[in-house]
Amino acid sequence: MTQRTGTAATFRRVAALATAVLAATALSAGCGTGDGASEGTGSTPDASASADPKATLLAAVPDEKDPAFRFSTLDGADKFTGVVDPAAHAMELGMSQKNDDPEFTMNMTFRVIEKDLWMRVKLTGMPGLHDMLKLPKRWMALDRTRLTDGSEAPVYQGADPANTAAIIRTSDTVEDKGNGTYTGFADLTDNADVQSAFDAVDVAALGEAGKKVPFTAVVGPDGNLTSLTLEVPAAGKQKAMMLVTRYYDFGKAPKLTVPAGDEVQKAPASAYELLNG
Repeated sequence: MTQRTGTAATFRRVAALATAVLAATALSAGCGTGDGASEGTGSTPDASASADPKATLLAAVPDEKDPAFRFSTLDGADKFTGVVDPAAHAMELGMSQKNDDPEFTMNMTFRVIEKDLWMRVKLTGMPGLHDMLKLPKRWMALDRTRLTDGSEAPVYQGADPANTAAIIRTSDTVEDKGNGTYTGFADLTDNADVQSAFDAVDVAALGEAGKKVPFTAVVGPDGNLTSLTLEVPAAGKQKAMMLVTRYYDFGKAPKLTVPAGDEVQKAPASAYELLNG
């Protein structure tokens, strides 16, 4: 579940392309072949039913007044993790991908502050791969104009990276189950923004079932939304799946700052070759 542009859907395409390029390069060169309990307790001191459950749940969604927090999304088989710092208009988004032939793991992270963009790549499992590909281990400052499609690069779009508010709003009614738990039915066909938030889901294939997808939301004792889980039914060749967003560590996550000093450099040509394919 992601914002309409520039977040996990884009990141998935970039990461897949990067892994393919790395694998091909490594082969041509002849090289050989970890969530904490702090994600929320799911309970709230006030177990009584709220007067307007939908309004209460929407009020729990992160906004620009919140401190920095962490998030994770499980979108089909893909998991993304990151940090949102609303005060800085900043976001960090990371994903790990494993390649089997040759065998290595790539951890790719993007950091966005306002319109500025940095990327960091960590390669493990194959000694010398960083040097062979001429990819530094530091943050690399990217020039969006040098990307084949700069509009596809991650951008900061607000404090709700998984579009949970837009999803909740599609529900006709929300039921307060007590202890911070809320349930309802989301209409994934409601509008283009909601439909495009689900990169792993073929909304059209769901048909009428896409108009009433069960969800469960949990609000923590601090009044913040800690999780939103949608139970997407099977449709055609698409298996049933759980789409899960977690927001946690409000006020405990690190504030995002511009990489400086020895931790950053301008992105070399090899970085743009990696991103542009």
